[in-house]
Amino acid sequence: MRIAIYPGSFDPISNGHLDIIERVAKIFDKVFVLVSLNPYKTYLFSAEERVDLLKYATKHIDNVVVEASNQLVLNYARKKGAKVIIRGLRNTLDYQSEITLFQFNRSIDSDIDTFLLFPSANNLFLSSSSIKELALFGGDISKYVPEGLADKIAAKVRLAEKNGHKL
Repeated sequence: MRIAIYPGSFDPISNGHLDIIERVAKIFDKVFVLVSLNPYKTYLFSAEERVDLLKYATKHIDNVVVEASNQLVLNYARKKGAKVIIRGLRNTLDYQSEITLFQFNRSIDSDIDTFLLFPSANNLFLSSSSIKELALFGGDISKYVPEGLADKIAAKVRLAEKNGHKL
């Protein structure tokens, strides 16, 4: 069975993330979408909320499993029997961080490889940060996030801003 892991913060999920998940699901028998918990990052959405958003967005894809974990992605991949980690690559800044992460991961476990995917052209500029910023200023985020999630994401952004949470 061909198993892949697609880790990320997904804070929140964007159409760029969903595009990659849908494409990867066509190639692998099982895809674990992993909500990673980075102790050095501040998140707007809790891990449970991010998992719920992802499950809603991927409910039409039978071979996708969404989970959260605070363990090292390589350890999670080993536990799930995955030989591939999927990463999205939008620009040269992403490339710089991804090649460093790839080399580091390979030095730890050379049996697990990394596949880089480019988002589709209409998602190339998307980031979770830009979506949150647009929502904060009252912009319409519906064409940037999976269908049915715009109102929920925008409401969370407004509530967080009202409560002084830094985006």
